Amino acid sequence: MTATVRSVCVFCGSAAGVAPTYLDAAAGFGTLLARRGLTLVYGGARAGLMGVVADAALAEGGTVIGVMPRGLWAREIGHTGLTEMHVVESMHERKALMATRADAFVALPGGAGTLDELFEAWTWAQLGIHDKPIALLDVAGFYQPLLAALDHMAAQGFIRPAQRAMLVVEREAETLLARLAP
Repeated sequence: MTATVRSVCVFCGSAAGVAPTYLDAAAGFGTLLARRGLTLVYGGARAGLMGVVADAALAEGGTVIGVMPRGLWAREIGHTGLTEMHVVESMHERKALMATRADAFVALPGGAGTLDELFEAWTWAQLGIHDKPIALLDVAGFYQPLLAALDHMAAQGFIRPAQRAMLVVEREAETLLARLAP
């Protein structure tokens, strides 16, 4: 894994979800990143958990880099107050640029887009394309059903134990960051 973590790519929902716990966790994670001097790299939206994590990091004086495809700028309500905003042409460019700018990846609660980004980063690690840590912040057990499915896939021989072990899972942000950026 990467020796030094200076920036963390956060994958999370452009929606807020139904529980205030998700918003609180996103705000807490953004604040924690900034307090630790870690740059936040994320999808560039002002809405949902994405906006909350960015606003919290910015409020704490942190550096925030957004990456958003041009076609999503209006739909996801692009954030105009970031340290850096990169508007790219495609989702492929978005994911590649976020991966280039980050030293680690963390997924907070989200939907299909969050899972797409998480699984691509994890697959790239499995293929040796990068050696950056990949993690889930399991807010209020949000990822427990997914983890059960992944464990089932491993038990059925579709995910190797070493590949499954690549995915760091913690319920507390402090513990998670301690494992990624000691």
